[in-house]
Amino acid sequence: MDHLTHPNNVTEFILLGLTQNPQLQKILFIVFLFIFLFTVLANLLITVTISLSPTLSAPMYFFLTCLSFVDAFYTSVTTPKMIIDLLYQRRTISLGGCLTQLFVEHLLGGSEIILLIVMAYDRYVAICKPLHYVSIMRPGLCRLLVMVAWIGGVVHATVQILFMVNLPFCGPNVIDHFMCDLFPLLKLACRDTYRLGMIVAANSGAMCLLIFSMLLTSYIVILSSLKSHGSEGQRKALSTCGAHVIVVVLFFVPCIFTYMRPVVTYPVDKLVTVFFAILTPMFNPIIYTVRNTEVKNAMRSLLKKRVA
Repeated sequence: MDHLTHPNNVTEFILLGLTQNPQLQKILFIVFLFIFLFTVLANLLITVTISLSPTLSAPMYFFLTCLSFVDAFYTSVTTPKMIIDLLYQRRTISLGGCLTQLFVEHLLGGSEIILLIVMAYDRYVAICKPLHYVSIMRPGLCRLLVMVAWIGGVVHATVQILFMVNLPFCGPNVIDHFMCDLFPLLKLACRDTYRLGMIVAANSGAMCLLIFSMLLTSYIVILSSLKSHGSEGQRKALSTCGAHVIVVVLFFVPCIFTYMRPVVTYPVDKLVTVFFAILTPMFNPIIYTVRNTEVKNAMRSLLKKRVA
């Protein structure tokens, strides 16, 4: 009945972007271009370094490679268009392009969430069951866990896109954002989206909150078990787990703020999205390399070989 009453006559959306100030747009263009290039190159550097370094063959580094790969593509979903749009006053995206962006964004975001769970499990086994680590974290299991992460991301994104694809959009078509996201689209739909918004909040927000709570609990359990380890083992475990906890907090807190609520948008949403969609993928390689001596040494060794 909705489709008969409200024909879907919107073929494109107008994005208002981060700012309407032309001078600020030029500054932001330079800033975000640098951030994007650094993010992609840094994550690819980690991927190449781990892939070419025999000393980094532990499952932890295999999962870190996958995380860096996801981050490199995750930032590429929205950042390039946002950067290009900063050069223009009129910014548009087709309905199909909007839904595609939404699908890929949630596919990679969902996969990253499951990868962070896998990495927490890996650290739990390494620290709490060190004698059984090699027998438990076999290469076959590691590959299976990564496959589960990708399948989970596809399922999550498919559920989200099925909610959105049949929504009627009959105008207005202005999105006060620099990208397509669930709540801005729900707000523009030509029908009551309260129930659908609650389902989306449960599928994204509540899931993020639940997984975030589980991850924090698991790291508390891991850190509390360090009392039985020597000082060197404690230092190394604290360094590794500390990096994981920082990444988890940076990713989940903005995610919970964005999706754990009814269908409503705030001006601050754009800044929060910049943080977890653009800045967090940039922070991840910095956090993992600065706090990990083995990765830094492998990078130095790889650079020396290339120079020689």
